[in-house]
Amino acid sequence: MTENIHAHAAVSANDENDAASSKAGLKASKRKFLHAATTGLVAGVAVPLITGSASAFAAPRRSGKILIAYYSRTGTTRDVANQIQRQTGGTLFELQTAHSYPAAYRATTNQAQKEQQAAFRPKLTAEVQDAASYDLIFIGFPNWWDTLPMAFFSFLEQYRFAGKTLIPFCTHEGSHFGSSLGDVRAICPNATLLDGLALRGGGVDKVQSDSAQRDVSDWLRKLGMLNG
Repeated sequence: MTENIHAHAAVSANDENDAASSKAGLKASKRKFLHAATTGLVAGVAVPLITGSASAFAAPRRSGKILIAYYSRTGTTRDVANQIQRQTGGTLFELQTAHSYPAAYRATTNQAQKEQQAAFRPKLTAEVQDAASYDLIFIGFPNWWDTLPMAFFSFLEQYRFAGKTLIPFCTHEGSHFGSSLGDVRAICPNATLLDGLALRGGGVDKVQSDSAQRDVSDWLRKLGMLNG
């Protein structure tokens, strides 16, 4: 069962707009392609993105404590978080909500959509101990209806992470990050947002494949986050 919920099964509106680039935007598209290639783009599998003022070509950024915060309903995003933990030595923190979701996929999608429409903020069952001591925070989530699960809105609004560095990763079914990065920037305007990794989900076996694990390792290497 997939944990990625989105309104359109194919691609997001942003993806469609990119695919329909006119000749007038060809040069800009080439620049985007060259940038994506140098940051490790793997077509259809992993899409690294960079936002804010940080540079993908800067010296390794690893300094300070690492937190790996993630939300995962079926275990797919959890597996990616575990891969990151093994390679960075960061501290894992799983977001869990006081309320549960139905076992059936369709019922979960309906509930998730209603929560988004109502701007619902789920209550989280645990807090990050000594949150201020972490300098680098990985934030991992499945793409639900083109953005973060509402549990992550609760989490980010609680901590804000001003002066911290955020590193997003997500699992998806074709819509990549959707509008989630814009939502993260809106909630945490005083945090630095580094390169993100969007992995095609569809089950734990997909993110455990050799190619997916290679994508995770390559991404962490480019960020300078690997142990040792």
